Amino acid sequence: MTGALQDQVAIITGASRGIGRASALALAAEGAAVVVNYARSSTAAEAVVDQIAQQGGKAIAVQADVSQADQVEVLIKTTMDQLGRIDVLVNNAGITRDTLLLRMKPEDWQAVIDLNLTGVFLCTRAVSKIMLKQRSGRIINIASVAGLMGNPGQANYSAAKAGVVGFTKTVAKELAARGVTANAIAPGFIETDMTQDLSNTEDILKYIPLGRYGKADEVAGLIRFLAADPAAAYITGQVMNIDGGMVM
Repeated sequence: MTGALQDQVAIITGASRGIGRASALALAAEGAAVVVNYARSSTAAEAVVDQIAQQGGKAIAVQADVSQADQVEVLIKTTMDQLGRIDVLVNNAGITRDTLLLRMKPEDWQAVIDLNLTGVFLCTRAVSKIMLKQRSGRIINIASVAGLMGNPGQANYSAAKAGVVGFTKTVAKELAARGVTANAIAPGFIETDMTQDLSNTEDILKYIPLGRYGKADEVAGLIRFLAADPAAAYITGQVMNIDGGMVM
């Protein structure tokens, strides 16, 4: 632990599992008080809070569906009431509803757009007001290689993640004058709940030069760098791939 985030507060959406969970542990290790946001599994979220506490850190679990504006307001208010500030936002919450375009139902399109893109907008808009007043803050949005190259069966997910990329660049330009940075991370195939049931792993690995799936901790390491490392203070509006060389 370097303590680079000592006395700072980080909100991580979708932090009860996968990349979100790994990121919560990583930022807590840097001294941040972490808000573990979750939508459904309070048991999993509280387990993350307990693990952080056991390691000497501080965390709270806050339930909110970040695709809903009123619930985002509760998330932000709870954070400010209990922790007093917001220094880092990691927009990680996301879902997939995969199927080919001709079979995709409008409700499956909308559900993915609502959480993966609108949720990023709602959370970023809410924390921006606080960060601008503080004249500091780091916003990290989880995009995907699917948003950069497309992926059959993921028209909704690819569109949402491509939207996150454009949104991140605009936010970076709008907030830069007050010392707030905004960057996106585009993971490739990472070992999480989203990938554990894939049946075509051998075919996928052919397109990954490093020949393996990534690990959630590896993505969390990049998030920690962008959130905590002083060297990241001059990085904004960027999209960083962490994909084993899949997109280059």
